[in-house]
Amino acid sequence: MDLILWRHAEAEDGADDLARALTRRGQQHASRMASWLRDRLPDNYVLLASEAKRSQQTAAYLAKSYTVLPELNPGAAVEEVLEAVAWPHADKTVVLVGHQPYIGWLAARLLAEQQQMWSVKKGSVWWLNHRERHGYEQVRLKLMLTPGMLEP
Repeated sequence: MDLILWRHAEAEDGADDLARALTRRGQQHASRMASWLRDRLPDNYVLLASEAKRSQQTAAYLAKSYTVLPELNPGAAVEEVLEAVAWPHADKTVVLVGHQPYIGWLAARLLAEQQQMWSVKKGSVWWLNHRERHGYEQVRLKLMLTPGMLEP
C-alpha cells in the first residue's frame, strides 16, 4: 500500500478553523503539487480530505471527486487517521490531504516507530510505501517533496 500524506497548502488566518481558505500562494502551491502528483499516481488512487475548507481546496486541485472524512479534521488522533485510511491494508494508493500535527506524528510513527512530532511544511507531500517482504513488514519513504522544490 502507498500512503501519500499531503499537508494542505498555505491558508488564511481566521477564528473559524474549518472555514479558513487557501491564500493565493497556497493555491499556486497546491496547483503545482497536484500537477506533479497527477503525472505519478496510479489511475485507481483514493483521495481523502478533512472537512476543513483549505484541505478540500487543496484536494480539488488534484481531482474533482474526493471523499471528505471528519476523522481527518485538525486535531485528529493518529489511530483515527490510520483507521480512516485503512492502513496498511487498503488495496489502492491513498492520498490523504490533512493537517499538522497529526501528519508529523504519522510520519514519525510509521517510518521511525517513534512517538515524535516531525515538522511537515505546508503543501508538502510525504509518500510512504508499506509492503511485506520475507515475513517482515516494511515502511519506507519513497519521497518527500515541498512546494519550494517544484518552483521554476
